[in-house]
Amino acid sequence: MRLEKCWFCSSTIYPGHGIQFVRNDAKIFRFCRSKCHKNFKMKRNPRKVKWTKAYRRLHGKDMTQDSTFEFERKRNRPERYDRNLAENTLKAIKKIDKVRSNREAKHIEKRMKGKKSKEQREAAKELEQSIHMVKPPLVLAQEPSLTLPKIKAKVSQQQADENHAMEE
Repeated sequence: MRLEKCWFCSSTIYPGHGIQFVRNDAKIFRFCRSKCHKNFKMKRNPRKVKWTKAYRRLHGKDMTQDSTFEFERKRNRPERYDRNLAENTLKAIKKIDKVRSNREAKHIEKRMKGKKSKEQREAAKELEQSIHMVKPPLVLAQEPSLTLPKIKAKVSQQQADENHAMEE
């Protein structure tokens, strides 16, 4: 089964799916769906369209140079069965998965690193813009009109006993 890659978004095209466009110079363009085909016809650059793999790779959103992907390519080649080789390969696969997950976690951590400081800056800016709305506690103590009124209700002992009996 031959799996092709979409020329525009780099996603996998399975047999019987997608559209093929052949240019006059016999260059073949394969597209996974009409969305990619239409964007190609509109002469859009995949590196500037945010949902494509090319954009994500170019802007550091995806992990691009991970050597563990090389092992995966090697793994897909058929080889003559050897028990020792199979055992070593399975051990290597586990190590590779562990390394890949660690790298992915570091990648995500690196991308999220600046987010906290950005949120703090935005919060400080918002506070600075609407500082007039924030009242200090001393002002609230001096002006009771700024706080919610406290309501006190009188309940007779008989009503309290009835309510207690109903709850049980």
